[in-house]
Amino acid sequence: MDKRKEANLRVKQSITETLLRLLEQKSISQITISEIITSAGVARSSFYRNYTSKERVITTLISDILEEYRANMKSDGDNVYTYENIHMGFEFFSHYERLVLDLHRFGYGSIILQMMNQFHEDIAGSMPHTSISRYELYIYTGALYNTALMW
Repeated sequence: MDKRKEANLRVKQSITETLLRLLEQKSISQITISEIITSAGVARSSFYRNYTSKERVITTLISDILEEYRANMKSDGDNVYTYENIHMGFEFFSHYERLVLDLHRFGYGSIILQMMNQFHEDIAGSMPHTSISRYELYIYTGALYNTALMW
């Protein structure tokens, strides 16, 4: 990997880790960009080169996690909702438990659910809005998320 890309990856990791650490202490609305960059030891320009907002840090992290999940999914023909993939979903929730619970506690759980819905829509492909399969997808996603929260 190119040295500049490696350095930028370290900057992004530092910003993300700092924001997550701060989220353990207070809500995202109470956290300032100045506080993030000071704690992360990065320049303001580095923050804005990578993100447009604090929320974008979170959505980028969730997107990266979902892409990691997609890369590890095993497809059984047309059925991606196999026991193995569902089990792996719970393993991901377990691994990212602190993040999920903190975001939920501060009222940002809907971001996770919305991104999970979009992720599963992308996997399922194009469906009419009135399709029963679309509602089954939302039932599955909502049940997975709700079960993981209660677990």
